[in-house]
Amino acid sequence: MDIIKIIGIAFLAVIIILILKQYRPEFAMYVSIIAGALILFMSIGKLEGVISLLSTISNSTKVNGQFLGILLKITGIAFLTEFAVSICKDSGETAIASKVDLGGKIIIIAISIPIISTLLETVMKILP
Repeated sequence: MDIIKIIGIAFLAVIIILILKQYRPEFAMYVSIIAGALILFMSIGKLEGVISLLSTISNSTKVNGQFLGILLKITGIAFLTEFAVSICKDSGETAIASKVDLGGKIIIIAISIPIISTLLETVMKILP
């Protein structure tokens, strides 16, 4: 199971970081970033099945394919933003983490404009 591998990488990284902090604390951050990247890449591989399933559902229900693409981009931005925020916080840079978080939220809102406008148009058609 992949979750066992992910947990193993996390525990191994934590042990290495705890040892490094005693002797070479400047390298501990690098281990954290590398472990996080490994876990991220292991997890991204599982998204292919999810994307395939969503595409099949979108095609069978006649949902606009553009909306599916936007939702996948939003999800990707949210994951990457959370990953970057975690790295910034682990490095002790909470101010930068807050800015990255805000930037991710603004980009998500900007990307979702077509969905919001279509939703509002639909509501306007329903209302007299």
